[in-house]
Amino acid sequence: MTLLALAVSGRGLVDPAEPVIRADDDALLRGRGAFETLRVYGGRPFELDAHLERLTGSAERIGLPPLDRSELERLVVLALGAAGTDEAALRLFWTPGPQGGPPTGLAMVSPVPEWIEGMRERGARVVTLLGMRAESPWLLPGTKSTSYAVNIAAEAEARRRDADDAVFVDAGGIVLEGPVTNVWWRVGEVLRTPSLDLGILAGVTRKVVLRLAPALGYEVEEGAFGVDDLRSADEVFTSSSVRELMPVVAVDGAAVGRGPASGELQDALRAAATR
Repeated sequence: MTLLALAVSGRGLVDPAEPVIRADDDALLRGRGAFETLRVYGGRPFELDAHLERLTGSAERIGLPPLDRSELERLVVLALGAAGTDEAALRLFWTPGPQGGPPTGLAMVSPVPEWIEGMRERGARVVTLLGMRAESPWLLPGTKSTSYAVNIAAEAEARRRDADDAVFVDAGGIVLEGPVTNVWWRVGEVLRTPSLDLGILAGVTRKVVLRLAPALGYEVEEGAFGVDDLRSADEVFTSSSVRELMPVVAVDGAAVGRGPASGELQDALRAAATR
């Protein structure tokens, strides 16, 4: 990942190549940190308030010091101003720092990965992998933490199976989410997506799609759906802040037809983001 700009709490803008995390920060020692990733359109971070709210919740569940929201907002302004680009990916981090503090906040700006539009054009191939419902509080449901090894391993396993991405299903075959995405599929004029009750991440883009879909003529059903329902769908796609709406053309090696919903929702998302 190429960094265009980096801003650090208590310091402001720093050289992106400069080390800024202490060796005794618990985010490094134990992966006990929280983060958010969002997309910047026309120089403005989309749904920044929603991402900061989710970051606040993640920090609380992990047991981090309270989020300094005003400081992070200041860092966002500094980093975006220094990056000098209208279209970018913005990452926010909140770590506990060394024992006794202070906590560390980071705002990092990088280019949107070039491969995303190519994959959107051809469609993604996904495989289903065993995942776990994060229903109990100690499993940190809906939390974006820096403990990301399992997500990275799932993406690597998908590539090993000649696919682009993974979809987690539980031991009973209930569809959950992707390593970095929420999952959607269309049956007729109905869009289905796993319920937040399953312990999945409450995606900010997921929430935007829930808001946009009815105006496009789609009914949305949230619930616990089996993997066979996904595999037999008329259309499958995923959602995330940086990848936006990504059509899926194969699930576990079986072809899935491309349909209108992902393209219509992608257009509506871009319109909402640039309005």
